[in-house]
Amino acid sequence: MNTEETTLDKIRSRPRFKMFTHLTKEEYAENLKKYLSEHKDEFSGNINKEVATICVETEYDSYWKPRLSLRIEIEDEKTAIRGVFGPSSAVWTFFMFLYFSFSILWMTFFSMYYVEKQIKSQEFPWALNASFLMLFFIALTYAAARFGQHKGKAEMLKLRRFAEESTLQFEKKDD
Repeated sequence: MNTEETTLDKIRSRPRFKMFTHLTKEEYAENLKKYLSEHKDEFSGNINKEVATICVETEYDSYWKPRLSLRIEIEDEKTAIRGVFGPSSAVWTFFMFLYFSFSILWMTFFSMYYVEKQIKSQEFPWALNASFLMLFFIALTYAAARFGQHKGKAEMLKLRRFAEESTLQFEKKDD
């Protein structure tokens, strides 16, 4: 098994990795189910031959409770496992909604300011300040996401260990 990871993967809001194994998609899915059942006190999840979603069992449920989404694909006659760490889909959608909304508002306010300067009008003197406020909100949203990642770091490491051990354990048995 080998793993690919780039510098960009470390700064994304949803860190990711890619592993390769010689197991087929079906064998890998079965091995994941077996590994999950052996460690059911530590992990929970849903697995099929295409996609697996795994999370760490904890007594609390914060907004950034990381989940590991594994996508199982065939690539160059090997099985490629693409892993993506992230919060629940509801939290992820909410953060993307905030980024989208604040970005659109920033473009709107900055366009208002620019057009006002071009036509030498004084109708929107607040537009530039409002555009800077939207940039602040974008930065605040990013900081909240990074804080959540930092808070869930230990669980992300457990999920990464799950991905590696579940693959390595069964590759060694097959060799």
